[in-house]
Amino acid sequence: MSVTVGPYGQAHPSCFDQVKLCFVMGFAVGMAAGALFGTFSCLRIGMRGRQLMGAVGKMMIQGSVTLGTFMAVGMAICC
Repeated sequence: MSVTVGPYGQAHPSCFDQVKLCFVMGFAVGMAAGALFGTFSCLRIGMRGRQLMGAVGKMMIQGSVTLGTFMAVGMAICC
């Protein structure tokens, strides 16, 4: 993995490193949003117990992978 050096001696991360970072940031934000919106929507329709936990977990994974992928693609286009 090569690291380029900027005009003042700082090392710039490679494009792949930036894409990985954006995926991780999108994954974390998507996980939080999935937990928040998933919990409220499942409670609103009357889910309880194990059914609630399964549905919220599924929504968290779906939201995090989706947002992480979109952010990674966006960063890949930028760099």
